[in-house]
Amino acid sequence: MITLKSMREIEEMKRAGEVVAACHREIAKWVVPGRTTLELNDMIARHIEELGGKQFTKGYNGFPAETCMSVNDVIAHGFPSSRPLEDGDLLKIDIVAEYEGWFGDSCWCYTVGTPSPAAEKLLQVTYECLELGIAQAFPGNRLGDVTSAIQRHAESHGYGVVRDLLGHGIGRQLHEEPEYEHVGAPGKGIRLKEGMVFTIEPMINEGTFRIRIDEDGWTARTADGKLSAQFEHTIAITSEGPLILTAQ
Repeated sequence: MITLKSMREIEEMKRAGEVVAACHREIAKWVVPGRTTLELNDMIARHIEELGGKQFTKGYNGFPAETCMSVNDVIAHGFPSSRPLEDGDLLKIDIVAEYEGWFGDSCWCYTVGTPSPAAEKLLQVTYECLELGIAQAFPGNRLGDVTSAIQRHAESHGYGVVRDLLGHGIGRQLHEEPEYEHVGAPGKGIRLKEGMVFTIEPMINEGTFRIRIDEDGWTARTADGKLSAQFEHTIAITSEGPLILTAQ
């Protein structure tokens, strides 16, 4: 069942989103060649605490760290490691924070040093997919209007849209209804209503949309070993349109 939030509750949720957004603003200064994703993870964990929030990811269904750090062909749920980042790496950092019982969730994609032209194009198209999806998130539209905008744009550039990892509702739980793929047809799916709060988080692959999971049971990679990018915001549906709760 989808839980609709009042404007007061949405304002409260914004505080959790602001903690996540503040972490991403800081991360932009920290992502450099030679730094490890384990160091970045520890910096973010401290920053969440300094901002009055709580990390949620470590221990969630056995996940071992406070953030997901996904490099190059890793789509999502990558473990932080002691491997130094290299010039040209594509790094996705997914942060979840809890603040006064509410959750904020946002993944951002960073280039380490100087990206290749292929990585730069993938990054740009993926960000445009997020923007196009958000632009359809108005009351009265269907979820398919959001997902089809994402799918059309990605596939027009020859990219694959991941199906197996889902967007989701969010509130006092990290994962609420609806859960959905970032593909679909316009005019189809659930109707968007004021008070709905969910993530829009397109995962766009340079090649096939298919994925494989490592033996650790978490790390999701592109099936063909090509690059993957992701941008994610938590948004609320309001009478005036989409409100980005994790805006940076």
